[in-house]
Amino acid sequence: MDTVCENIRAKLIMGIKKRLVSDAKLGFLLSGGLDSSLVCAVAQRHCKTPICTFAIGMEGDAIDLKYARQAADFIGSSHTQVVITRQDVLDALETVAAVLGTFDITTVRASVGMFLVCKYIHENTDIRVLLTGEISDELFGYKYTDFAPSAQAFQKESEKRIRELHMYDVLRADRCISANSLEARVPFGDLDFVEYVMSVDPEKKLNTYGKGKYLLRRAFAQGDFLPEEILWREKAAFSDAVGHSMVNYLKEYAEGLYTDKAFKAKSKSYTHARPFTKEALLYRELFEKYYPGQGQLVDGFWMPNPEWEGCKVDDPSARVLANYGASGE
Repeated sequence: MDTVCENIRAKLIMGIKKRLVSDAKLGFLLSGGLDSSLVCAVAQRHCKTPICTFAIGMEGDAIDLKYARQAADFIGSSHTQVVITRQDVLDALETVAAVLGTFDITTVRASVGMFLVCKYIHENTDIRVLLTGEISDELFGYKYTDFAPSAQAFQKESEKRIRELHMYDVLRADRCISANSLEARVPFGDLDFVEYVMSVDPEKKLNTYGKGKYLLRRAFAQGDFLPEEILWREKAAFSDAVGHSMVNYLKEYAEGLYTDKAFKAKSKSYTHARPFTKEALLYRELFEKYYPGQGQLVDGFWMPNPEWEGCKVDDPSARVLANYGASGE
């Protein structure tokens, strides 16, 4: 275990350092979650001046803003908070759907916040390169992978998620950043790092510790990289942590667009990835507006593995899982 954690730490630090070499000015997306906070903490140690970090959250109930500020204060970055409203979310939705080229529910939800923070960075700063914390979940686990029935099942799910990166989390990061004329760099996607983590005995990656992503947390437990509260913070999905109200607003908006009868009729017209909620139908119709008849290019909806006990849910948000716990605090 000590050797594994030492290697994880060394290889991630190297992956971050590599991506600090840039002719253009660097910025960092900081949600206050474990992954982006580690990227920022390591980067700050290897930069002579304060790095520029950015966080986004909903007016009124942003979870991330509090933790991002705490992480930024601890590492000494120059931090900016972007606060958005219900109207900002609804105004951006169609643009985001067009940029993404997907109707996947969780990808669209999470992209609204990411798109808006990138838009702010492009319009208000001279930063042109962004480092982010994507690809950690696929390697070390989501909230739902706590329910993996075996180490082999965990490993198989991790491999599946990595193969699908271009359709979900990295599609989001790539499109939201590049659509705003910025370059994305993803240290957790460093090939040497990915190959090493995937070679670790999956028994060690199972959440038998009472805390997800235990190996990654333990790897940075020494050295005062982050406050304990951030290093051991429960995972909250990005679309939820921007503010639970954001997803609620999107659902309410979709609810007001269709009667139950219209929803059933319109949904039946799709044989592939049939929308199963009014929100899903809204995203599918936006997709069809910009990419008519191309729905087959999207494999389906990102959802927890329905074959696992505890994962048979009707929404991709971790909020609906029994183990969500303190993630929303």
